[in-house]
Amino acid sequence: MRIDIMTLFPEMCEAVLGESIIGRARQAGYVDIRTRQIRDYSADKHRRVDDTPYGGGAGMLMQGQPIYDCFSDICRELGKRPHLIYMSPQGKTLTQQRVKELSQLDNLVILCGHYEGIDERLIEEIVDEEISVGDYVLTGGELPALILSDAVSRMLPGVLASDEAYTGESHYSGLLEYPQYTRPPEWRGRAVPDILLSGHHENIDKWRRQQSLMRTYYRRPDMLSYAELTGKDRQYLETLEKE
Repeated sequence: MRIDIMTLFPEMCEAVLGESIIGRARQAGYVDIRTRQIRDYSADKHRRVDDTPYGGGAGMLMQGQPIYDCFSDICRELGKRPHLIYMSPQGKTLTQQRVKELSQLDNLVILCGHYEGIDERLIEEIVDEEISVGDYVLTGGELPALILSDAVSRMLPGVLASDEAYTGESHYSGLLEYPQYTRPPEWRGRAVPDILLSGHHENIDKWRRQQSLMRTYYRRPDMLSYAELTGKDRQYLETLEKE
């Protein structure tokens, strides 16, 4: 998969994307992530990409032309039009389900806004969808773009050691992840649950599933409305409701 990030701060993105699991995945060729400096496509001799908004108001607004030309250049390279996402607090909140869907694409372009946003005409012209990482506002779209790139990349074959590395995690199946423990078996008077030391994998799996259900029930009950639940799951949740 190839991901292109259109940004005013490519160095900021590269500093994060060059490290840890995603950095190693890029080096190994499991994912191709490229950053594009929007200023390189400015028609202004000073490489300006912003101007004052019509109608007045505080701050500056990103112009459409540099972004459009940047996206057009990517399209020419790929020989087709890729899916374009604008990271925006006005977009739909990012979910693990949407991450799974996006990971099936061959190409993805992520647009990072800045200042007071982007000329609406550019959004209408080329943006396929707007995505938000939460109900709050940041100084730019770089951090959200990095979140999306990381979330999508780790779903790709070869990036993680195995599918099990993410299928049991919080949100993948609509539930929060079960608690996990490592050595030593006792720490500051707190012991690892006996079931995890039993070596009985079937019982361990059952315990972990129930722990995921319990955590979701108490911490994020809203997730249960769309979680993938079995008949036994529902029976267990009924016992929690009676407590």
